Amino acid sequence: MDAEYEVKDLEDETNEEEEQEEMGKKMVAKGHKDALERLKQKDPEFYQFLQEHDKELLEFDDEDAEEDADNDLEEPTIDNDEAVGEHIQLEKEEKKQSKTVVTIAMVESWTKAVLDGGKIGALRSLLKGFRIACHYGDDSGDDSSSNLSIMSSAVFNKIMVFVLSRMDGILRKMLDLPSYGGKKEVMLKVMGTRKWKKYSHLVKSYLGNALHVLNQMTDAQMVAFTLRRLKYSSLLLAAFPSLLRKYVKVALHFWGSGGGALPVVSTLFLRDLCVRLGQECADDCFKGMYKAYVLNCQFINAAKLQHIQFLGNCVIEIFRVDLPTAYQQAFVYIRQLAMILRDAITMKTKESFRRVYEWKFMNCLELWTGAVCTYSSEADFKPLAYPLTQIISGVASLVPTARYFPLRLRCVRMLNRIAASTGTFIPVSTLLLDMLEMKELNRPPTGGVGKAIDLRTILKVNKPTLKTRAFQEACVYSVVEEIAEHLAQWSYSMAFFELSFIPAVRLRSFCKATKVDRFRKEMRQLIRQIEANSKFTNEKRASITLPNDPAAASEIENEKQLGPSPLSKYVVTLHQRAKQRSSSLVESSVTFGERSSVFGKRRSEGDEDDDDDDVVVDDDDDGPGNEEATAVFNSSWLPSGLPKVDTSRDEAKKKKKKRKKGQEDEEDDDIVEDFILSSDEEEIPSGTPNEEGENVKSRPQKKRQKFSKKESHSKKPRRKQREAKV
Repeated sequence: MDAEYEVKDLEDETNEEEEQEEMGKKMVAKGHKDALERLKQKDPEFYQFLQEHDKELLEFDDEDAEEDADNDLEEPTIDNDEAVGEHIQLEKEEKKQSKTVVTIAMVESWTKAVLDGGKIGALRSLLKGFRIACHYGDDSGDDSSSNLSIMSSAVFNKIMVFVLSRMDGILRKMLDLPSYGGKKEVMLKVMGTRKWKKYSHLVKSYLGNALHVLNQMTDAQMVAFTLRRLKYSSLLLAAFPSLLRKYVKVALHFWGSGGGALPVVSTLFLRDLCVRLGQECADDCFKGMYKAYVLNCQFINAAKLQHIQFLGNCVIEIFRVDLPTAYQQAFVYIRQLAMILRDAITMKTKESFRRVYEWKFMNCLELWTGAVCTYSSEADFKPLAYPLTQIISGVASLVPTARYFPLRLRCVRMLNRIAASTGTFIPVSTLLLDMLEMKELNRPPTGGVGKAIDLRTILKVNKPTLKTRAFQEACVYSVVEEIAEHLAQWSYSMAFFELSFIPAVRLRSFCKATKVDRFRKEMRQLIRQIEANSKFTNEKRASITLPNDPAAASEIENEKQLGPSPLSKYVVTLHQRAKQRSSSLVESSVTFGERSSVFGKRRSEGDEDDDDDDVVVDDDDDGPGNEEATAVFNSSWLPSGLPKVDTSRDEAKKKKKKRKKGQEDEEDDDIVEDFILSSDEEEIPSGTPNEEGENVKSRPQKKRQKFSKKESHSKKPRRKQREAKV
């Protein structure tokens, strides 16, 4: 009996489970029906689409649910998802087809309504068109909320040129702002008005879309034109701090990495931001420009040198906007350089020395030297001259070896600049005279003539170069120039005789010790000029009874106005000789990327209107102000509207030309020789004395051997076979 009751209980439980499953299926079917009813009410178009393409899905009932009980319930949902995806794609295509295509006539009607009547509706339509133009070709560029689309490059050009040229004046007139310029305080007052609350979204739309198109542009001329026009709207960025930070970031990127006139335009844009928006923006711009400068000056060559100097001049010019804020930044960064030098002096490791003796550190010193020299008369920057001088002197004497002569000469030039601008005496002669006493400059060269050396583009030379004649000549001539430059700064001082006494004595000792006649001749000429200048100052101070009389000292120094001193005349000739030598180095070397360092030489007429005179724009869209803009925004920029030009064939042709040129260079005997300083490379007959007084045996010239490609390739496997045998 108990077993029968147990079987009945099990049967009852299974029946109850089956009933629950059936109830669940019925609930699912009912829920599906309810969902279809709701879909019919909410989206009748989609429901009609399902009726046309999938009637079986809509004719679902309870019997179908019972028949398909064993089937998976997820299949209809999968079909539903596929249908939804197809429906969404069809809707997108229908919306694209239903959008109104903007024409030139529409744009002209909007611009006329905005300029003549100041209609807000036309302005909104114009800014919508500007948004579509800025997002043209983007993956997410289809704006579902807008019923406009741009299909013509002429329409694109028209909208971009008009908005970038006129929108600043239209918005300023609408918000009762001054027609040009203004400070942050003016903008803060406008932000509390009723007009700002009503039209601020238009300003944000204009600035935000312009920022987006700046990030998408790759043509330097287009970016330069856009930044130049947005410069006049810098005041409006005071109301949008997030946009301001993004604009500063974009401008810094173009300033550091752009070519042509783009760095100039970016500098003017950042400068206008600092002028209009005050200390907070100036602080961010100063930091950003300094960091971008450091990133660009890690490596130097002859072609990049001019570009680095230009970037440094831009940074120094930006400092002029707010000197107290610039002083705070300069103090922090000069202190960082001092800490790096302190670590090198105390730790004395290769890594610590390398952090000092690298281009990044030296170019930072060059930058702050230029800033201190430019603003030496200002009370804010003059106190920085002393710590900067201490750092430069420490760097020059950190590793006193001949391999770092180029770095030491660079430091000496910086010290001379600081001394000349601040009018203070800096003991530079010791650093230079110590170089002359090193054995590398006293003994005859044993490494031949060697290649010509440009000391401006190197910090360190290798050991074989130390033994060349070219290195010795470059160093000795540079030492003579810098000593003369240093002493010429005090050539009108009463104490010139005392200042020049020790340098003159050490120069005479070098003349006796050196075995190179041309160096001896150069030093004797410098000594004669020093003695002539000492005689000049001694005659002037012989008539003075009290040496400490400031009036008498000023009377001697006033002699500058009457005529140059003997030493200053000599310095002028040395500068001319150095200029000729540097130009000959440039001509004899192959410069790579020389166009990247040229700024402002080929500026178009539109680039010259950066002054306040070009604020007023003619109402005629075809005026001279828009000719440049129309040329800049040509139809070839459209990212997806027009097919791109296939440049693969041109690149292939260029590669073929390079290969042919390389083959001709290998087969040609006419090799470009290094720049020769003098006639020492000529064959010297045996037994004849050279300039140092030694007999030199004739050295046979090396014969250039030519091998054809077949011979060179055939010899390689023989070498491998020989090595394998060994």
